[in-house]
Amino acid sequence: MNQTPLIEVKGLSVHFVSSHGILRRRIRRVRAVSDVDLAIYPHETLGVVGESGCGKTTLGRAILRLVKPTAGQVLFEGEDLVQLNPSEMRRRRREMQIIFQSPQLSFDSRFNVLSLVAEPLQTHTSLHGEALTQRVVELLEQTGMPGEILFRYPHEFSGGQLQRIAVARALALNPKFLVLDEPTSALDVSVQAQIINLLQRLQAELELTYLFITHDLSVIQHISDRVAVMYVGKVVELSTTDAIFNRGALHPYTKALLASAPMVDSAARRERIILQGSVPNPANPPPGCTFHPRCPVSLPICSLVEPKLVDIGDGHLASCHLLQTEVAYPIAPSVLDV
Repeated sequence: MNQTPLIEVKGLSVHFVSSHGILRRRIRRVRAVSDVDLAIYPHETLGVVGESGCGKTTLGRAILRLVKPTAGQVLFEGEDLVQLNPSEMRRRRREMQIIFQSPQLSFDSRFNVLSLVAEPLQTHTSLHGEALTQRVVELLEQTGMPGEILFRYPHEFSGGQLQRIAVARALALNPKFLVLDEPTSALDVSVQAQIINLLQRLQAELELTYLFITHDLSVIQHISDRVAVMYVGKVVELSTTDAIFNRGALHPYTKALLASAPMVDSAARRERIILQGSVPNPANPPPGCTFHPRCPVSLPICSLVEPKLVDIGDGHLASCHLLQTEVAYPIAPSVLDV
């Protein structure tokens, strides 16, 4: 893309440190996100997909600085959010919002809809009284909810209705960027489709930019412009949705992920790929490529040297020695097609 990115993530890492043992002297470091580079362009949807525990949610929260990065930069319109002090970050928070996975846990059950949706407006603007109420009604109607629900409480709504209210609250300050953290995974399939259609309509109307986090490949395929695949805190493949799902994923892990999805229509679905073992512990990842203990086509170098995320061609990024060292390691075409 020739556009200037709205968000640039450079070398972003998030490590959680804890002590354990009888005297609490042994230090355990969990590498939730490790050295991630990403660019998110205006008005696009970048999907982030991977198994549970791969670091998707931590990445989204670190970009918004809801968790503190251990290292790296998050550039929002060229300004490094990691370096901002609390008052400067408060200014930027108007332009970035998050919608969480479970709508039932997104709200304090003691407050009615008016109070919940109005909270960001009361915090960041001077609206009050009738003007504040009118703005809340506009936001609710924008997301398909009637204005007369203002004095009802969260327990009176279904999951889909609560997620619409969560979207209304997220839009209150006219943000440019939304992190959508599994926004449909707790909903029925028919309601999922309604929420996805709502998000796509709002994106077109309001020129929003999305980071869409999910483990559901069919949702990613439908809503995303580009897809980033994560494994044990790292991005292992990044390309357009068409390239990943239709023209063919490149990384062995992405291929295995696609092959395991029951409803994804892709070339990988024609193959049967069964991974051995389990996802490594992020507190003690294997050396070299973190995927090599489970990879069906690993090379000797894979257990020694960590592959870089590089452009394999046409802007398709992948971190795999098999793709980067075909000259040094001649591989039969049948193996490359696994």
